[in-house]
Amino acid sequence: MSGRDDAAIAALQKRLGHTFSDHRLLEIALTHASAVETGDETYQRLEFLGDRVLGLVIAELLIAQFPDASEGELSRRLTALVRNEACAAVAGDLDLGAAIRLGLGEAQSGGRRKAAILGDVCEAVIGALHLDGGIGVARRFIATHWQPRMLTWEGSLRDAKTTLQEWSQGRALGTPTYEIVGRSGPDHAPLFAVEVRVDQTEPARAEGRSRREAEQNAAANMLVREGVWETVDGA
Repeated sequence: MSGRDDAAIAALQKRLGHTFSDHRLLEIALTHASAVETGDETYQRLEFLGDRVLGLVIAELLIAQFPDASEGELSRRLTALVRNEACAAVAGDLDLGAAIRLGLGEAQSGGRRKAAILGDVCEAVIGALHLDGGIGVARRFIATHWQPRMLTWEGSLRDAKTTLQEWSQGRALGTPTYEIVGRSGPDHAPLFAVEVRVDQTEPARAEGRSRREAEQNAAANMLVREGVWETVDGA
């Protein structure tokens, strides 16, 4: 990184709790596709890795913290903690937005504040931490920033799709139906848009990194809108 960035990068590394041996890893983790020429490295590959590391470490933390929880409860807690909104919140706490390399157009359109970009960059940073310092460094970082969220999470322990189906059938509105209405993002990290429909109600839409996640998010959005749930889990 350029000399003029040394102070900012040093401050960022202090917030991350790790001084990089390979500074290029951190640079790549902070580089959006809009800021580079074709063929240059962006955060996408590190995001792919960081997503898997985050899921593994959160699963370990949940197993240790909730020894009596069922697999279903652990899965719902995991989903809430690794979703993009949670990653974006951590990125906000660390002020990663100020450090992201963006193209002029993306920067002018508010890219530093976009939850999708912030969440992706946060996962890329986790991937960079893992490659530079090993799983122990990544685990410490995740524990520091996710364990408080894990302990204070108050979302429903019930599955959103199951809850919505019970609610709709209990009111003789039939079974909810789900439809993929959009797909975006690179092949290695697609983003699905799903719409859920229930008779006599307006459809609800949400996105997710898999069809299952998008369906769960859409069901949760409808439950909140209809007053069944107060908030979307993990938001």
